[in-house]
Amino acid sequence: MQLYQYDFSEIEGGDLNRDGLFEYKYLDSYWTESGRFPFLIYVDDMIAGFVLVNSPIHLQKKGEAKSIAEFFVMRKYRKQGIGKMVAFHIFDRFPGKWEVQQTKRNVNAQRFWRGIIGEYAKDNFAETILDNEVWHGPIQSFDNSHKTQT
Repeated sequence: MQLYQYDFSEIEGGDLNRDGLFEYKYLDSYWTESGRFPFLIYVDDMIAGFVLVNSPIHLQKKGEAKSIAEFFVMRKYRKQGIGKMVAFHIFDRFPGKWEVQQTKRNVNAQRFWRGIIGEYAKDNFAETILDNEVWHGPIQSFDNSHKTQT
């Protein structure tokens, strides 16, 4: 999470706290609350990143869809198809409605997710741009209810 927050600070301007760490107040809740799902990404038995899945609050009612809350692949493992493989696996694991959001400034993530979701959903997805008190940026939504859980 610290590496992810460090990368993200370049885009969103986050700072370290007084203890020299980036804060992410919801991390512990992924192991204690229902509806939140943490995953580690491994490559050759080495941790290469993580994915946090939860229920979005932007376009659907809470609990009616899944969302990629956070998605991180270490720089060493990027541009090798690992992110695509992991995203497809996560989507397949939770058939149903999905929302994937990116901040307005994170143009690399926007490009990545439009490509991944476009391929996964065979271009059958919608994109909504929100600019309100809750979210600023694009959200791709799709439904993979026809998939069987893997």
